[in-house]
Amino acid sequence: MKKYLYSLSFFLIFMTLSAQRYSASLPDYEAYKAYRGKPLSDKFSNIESVKVVYDLRKQKMYYFNSTLIPLHYNFVTNYLRYNYDLEVFNNENYSNTQKDRDFLLGNLNHIKGTDKWIFELAASDRMPIELIERFFNLVKKSTFIGENLKFYLNNPDQMEWFRLQQFKIPCVKSDYIFNEIKYQEVVSGNNIGILKQYKIKDLEKIKPNPDEIIVLDGTPDILPNVRGIIVTELQTPLSHLILLGKNRKIPIMAYTLALKDENIQKLLCKKVELKIQTDTFFISESTKKIVLKTNSKKKKLTINSSVSDLVDLSKIPKKGVDYIGSKAQNMAYLIAISKDLNFKTPEDAHAIPFYFYTRHIQKESIAPLIKELLEFPKKDSTVWITKQLKKIRDAIKKEPVDPELISKLNLAFKNAQFKNFRFRSSTNAEDLDDFNGAGLYDSKTGILGDSIKTFEKAIKQVWASTWNEASYNERELFGIDQEHIAMGVLVHRSFPDELANGVIITKNIFREDFPGITVNIQKGENSVVKPEKGEICEQFVAYHLNSGNNDDDFDVDYTSNSNLNDNEPLLSRKEMSRLFVVSKKIEEKMYRYWRKNQFHPVDIEFKIVGENRDLYIKQVRPFND
Repeated sequence: MKKYLYSLSFFLIFMTLSAQRYSASLPDYEAYKAYRGKPLSDKFSNIESVKVVYDLRKQKMYYFNSTLIPLHYNFVTNYLRYNYDLEVFNNENYSNTQKDRDFLLGNLNHIKGTDKWIFELAASDRMPIELIERFFNLVKKSTFIGENLKFYLNNPDQMEWFRLQQFKIPCVKSDYIFNEIKYQEVVSGNNIGILKQYKIKDLEKIKPNPDEIIVLDGTPDILPNVRGIIVTELQTPLSHLILLGKNRKIPIMAYTLALKDENIQKLLCKKVELKIQTDTFFISESTKKIVLKTNSKKKKLTINSSVSDLVDLSKIPKKGVDYIGSKAQNMAYLIAISKDLNFKTPEDAHAIPFYFYTRHIQKESIAPLIKELLEFPKKDSTVWITKQLKKIRDAIKKEPVDPELISKLNLAFKNAQFKNFRFRSSTNAEDLDDFNGAGLYDSKTGILGDSIKTFEKAIKQVWASTWNEASYNERELFGIDQEHIAMGVLVHRSFPDELANGVIITKNIFREDFPGITVNIQKGENSVVKPEKGEICEQFVAYHLNSGNNDDDFDVDYTSNSNLNDNEPLLSRKEMSRLFVVSKKIEEKMYRYWRKNQFHPVDIEFKIVGENRDLYIKQVRPFND
């Protein structure tokens, strides 16, 4: 009898625990809240999620606790007695047929604070359209959501079916979610500072103090030296603001309601603690001490000014970083890598060495101005420094370039197929492991034989950008030796007719310990890293769920689609697959050239060009995450 009572008690306890972990239905929002957790991917902010399994053989639905049981595989093995390994599970239950499937697997997502409910499959799930519709209707029938439930299209197959009007269920794309997003983590973290509010236009005259956390009414061109930043515009995930913020390691967030938020407004001019997380933020008054970072050591820069010839980058220069800069040296590596891989690099690539820049700034009209700036004792005098930097830039652009350099360029390009050339910065203070310099310097176009867009004008504009406010301030903040900054120039044919341009990070930035690359791409020449107000680029993570490298094994998970392309994909499935294979190979080979012992992600810029939609890789550098 005791044994029976013991067994009964154990059974009741087990059933109670199981009931807390899953349910066959969700009759109301309170039931949903009992099982909700964070999505596995951080691709969207402000989303809560419950995982869903439908057992095809038993014809039973399971909504389970996504916090206690993070993966579908964990649930079916621990609660539904599934006993095959993960690879078999993935191959059979994400396939394009019902034949070998035991389960249908999905996620029931909710945009917090709205009545928008989204049913989503894993992007790697090749579920046929009939099964998707069956699964969707089963979820709709077993929950309280009703007509508010929509199916989210997150991979190329689903988008194509939708384009062909094959779905009989309500479907949405990323804009349905983006339109509701009010908060976005840009750089996570926490800090203590005095909360102040500024208008973007005022930053031209006012310099925020280093002990401040600032609220801005837009996105700044120059990132102030502060403890944290709140902007009112949502950011492209690979924008310069994000890359520089990660480099600075300061918390940054986008919050469209920041100027109207009563709590934020009440805290202005007070010492606060700001905590930024993936799906939320916390800000409150604080008594904690503000600890300011100081750079006691100056980072010395290397300049080799002995090389006075143009450098042809079709051959890898030896120790070229010392006389042409990292960007140009990395282009030489890319050209070498491209010989074995399916991508192109910009034609006619050459580098103008530091020699010509260092000689140019030694002229009597320029050198004293730079000396006066570097010796100026009041580094916090924004107005004076801004004026002095402009004087330096104007002086650099006023003095003529050494005619020998122009002759060398004309000779190098006299038989070139192209007439338009892009002149790009390649300093000794950018594209480094601990300082990427994203967006700090200028690129300009020069046209061979043109009387207006001359090579000389383009070169001087690039040289002058060494002394932009943004580049000077960022170097100052990182303790970089301003006295030995040198500007080389990377020159190659320009791309006036590009079909699309983008950035690749060779890691899945939205999901830790999960494979993939993250891609941002935009139509034509429209900027990914510094988009115009209201522009949304296409973004996706691409990965192989298992170990295959064929197109059939390749998966794409969309976060957003370009609103400049009617929210339609900019790349074909084959082009995405090529990006994945090429970028991972570039990552591998670059770390051999850089002689690094450990692999880290790289930041790659690319273009799609011409009738044949050729893939061009135009830049690679370390990604500082």
